Amino acid sequence: MLNRRHLLQAMAASALAPAAARAEGASLDFGPAMPFSAEALKQRAKALAAKPYEPPSRPDPEIVQRLDYDAHGKLRFRYDYALWGEGGGAYPVTFQHVGKYFPKSVRMFAVANGEAREIRYRPEYFTVAPTSPAAALPKDAAAFAGLWIMEARDGPDWKLLEPWVTFLGASYFRAVGELGQVGMSARGVALSPGGPSLEEFPDFVAHWIEPAATDADPVILHSLLDSPSLTGAYRFALHRGKGRGNGDRGRPQPARPGRAARQSRRSPRCNWYSETVKATAIDWRPEVHDSDGLALWTRAGEHIWRPLNNPPRTTLSSFFDDNPRGFGLQQRDRSFDHYQDGVKYEKRPSTWVEPLGDWGAGAVQLLEFPTDDEIHDNIVASWVPRQPTSAGQSLSFSYRLHWLADEPFPSPLARVVATRLGRGGQPGQPRPKGVRKFLIEFEGAPLRDLPYGVKPEPVLSTSRGRFGDYEFTESVPDDVPGHWRIQFDLIVDGPEPVELRCYLRLGDKTLSETWAYQYYPF
Repeated sequence: MLNRRHLLQAMAASALAPAAARAEGASLDFGPAMPFSAEALKQRAKALAAKPYEPPSRPDPEIVQRLDYDAHGKLRFRYDYALWGEGGGAYPVTFQHVGKYFPKSVRMFAVANGEAREIRYRPEYFTVAPTSPAAALPKDAAAFAGLWIMEARDGPDWKLLEPWVTFLGASYFRAVGELGQVGMSARGVALSPGGPSLEEFPDFVAHWIEPAATDADPVILHSLLDSPSLTGAYRFALHRGKGRGNGDRGRPQPARPGRAARQSRRSPRCNWYSETVKATAIDWRPEVHDSDGLALWTRAGEHIWRPLNNPPRTTLSSFFDDNPRGFGLQQRDRSFDHYQDGVKYEKRPSTWVEPLGDWGAGAVQLLEFPTDDEIHDNIVASWVPRQPTSAGQSLSFSYRLHWLADEPFPSPLARVVATRLGRGGQPGQPRPKGVRKFLIEFEGAPLRDLPYGVKPEPVLSTSRGRFGDYEFTESVPDDVPGHWRIQFDLIVDGPEPVELRCYLRLGDKTLSETWAYQYYPF
C-alpha cells in the first residue's frame, strides 16, 4: 500500500533549539512519557503513508454539530490550565475545543528532554455551561481541535491579550502581523484547490510542542499531517518578533504534494473589491479586502506586482520560475480612509514566502474565485513544482513565512500603489464604446530623483487587443514626492481575459517593478 499516498516532510533549516524544560501545567492531565524526535516523526509519517487512510476521530458528531459559532465561542479555555502558564516555557499555550466548524480531534503533546507526554482532554479545562451541547460529551472524549500560543509571560498580562499564533482547522494556521492584527492564514498543504474535482483538505492530526526557554527563543512545534492522498511531518520554529513578524522561521511543508499553500483572507479571507473595480452601491465602504495584490521576486531579479481580482469565474494564473526568491499576498493600502471599517483592514498582515534550499522549477499559481461578500475565501497563492508527483514519492521543502506590514526584502524600485479603471477616451470628448482606460500609480525613490522636466517612459504590452492613441504620463499633483501615474486606453473585443504588463524606465534604466494585470472586459 505504499503507493496509496505521498510522504511530505517539513524541516526547519534553523539549528536553533530552546533549552529543554520539563513540561508543566496547572492540573493538566498528562499521559506517560514516550521518546520523541523529529526523525522519529518522519518515520511515523512514512509508515502511516503505507497504510490505508483512517480519518481523524470525531467526538459525537450529533453533539458537536450543535456547537455552532456562538456556542463554540462560549467554550473558553481556562487560563489556570494553560501549558507553561506558570513556568517551564516563555509562552503559555492554550487549547481549542471541537465544534461545528472544527469537528475533528487533534492530539496534543508536551515535549521536554527528548520525551513527549500526551495532554489528555478534560471538560474542566473549558467553560462548559450546563446548557452547552458540550456538556453532553463523554468526559473522556478527545475534544481538542487546535491550539493557541499566547504572548510571553514576562510582558503585559498574557491573559488579557490575543494569541500570536493559532493552529485550528484542517492544516490552517495564522499569526499576528507586524501591525498587531491577524488576517492572513496559511495552510500546511493544499490539494487541487479550484480544480475539476473536490478539493481535499488534509488535517494536522497531532502536535508536539517544545517550550521556548526565553521570549527571544522560538517555540518549536512538530506536527503530523494526514489525508487520503498524503502524509506529512512538519517542524515549525515560531519566532515572536516585532520587525520581522511571527512564524517567519516556520518551515512547514509546501503542498500539492509539494507547494507552499496560502490563502488571502481576513482569516484567510477575500478580495471582494478595491479601488480597481467596484460595482455601484455594492457596499457603503470604499474598499473591502485583506490583500490587494500578489508580489513576486523572481530568480532573475524581476519584481512583479499582480493586483488581485474578484473575477467573473474561477481563474488560475501561473508565474513560471526556477527557484524563486520569494512571493506573497500583500496588503499595500494602509489608509483607514480607504476602508472606513473597524475590523482594521488597513492593518491586515502581508505574508511572504521565502524559499530555502533548492525548490527547482515550477510556478507560483494564483487562484481567484468569484465572491459576492467578504465572508468567503476567494484567493489562494501557492507554489507548484513543474514535475508531477507520483504515488509513494517523498518530498521535502523548507521555507520561512514572514508576517509583516510589507515585504521583508523590499525592492529599491518604484512600486505600484494603485490600479484604476474607467471609460476610455479623452475628458470632454465623446467616449468611444468598447474602450477601457487604465490608470496606474507608481511611487518610489527612482521617481523622486528624475531631472526637472523629465518624464519616465512607460513600457506596455498586451496579450491581445491594441492600445489606443490616448496615453498620458504625469506627476500626481499631491504632496507625495516620486508619485507618478500613467493613463492608457485598451481596445479589445470579446469577453476573454487580457494579460497586461507595464513598467517605467528612463533610457536603459528600469525605474519600477512590473505591473502585471489580468483584465476581464466588461
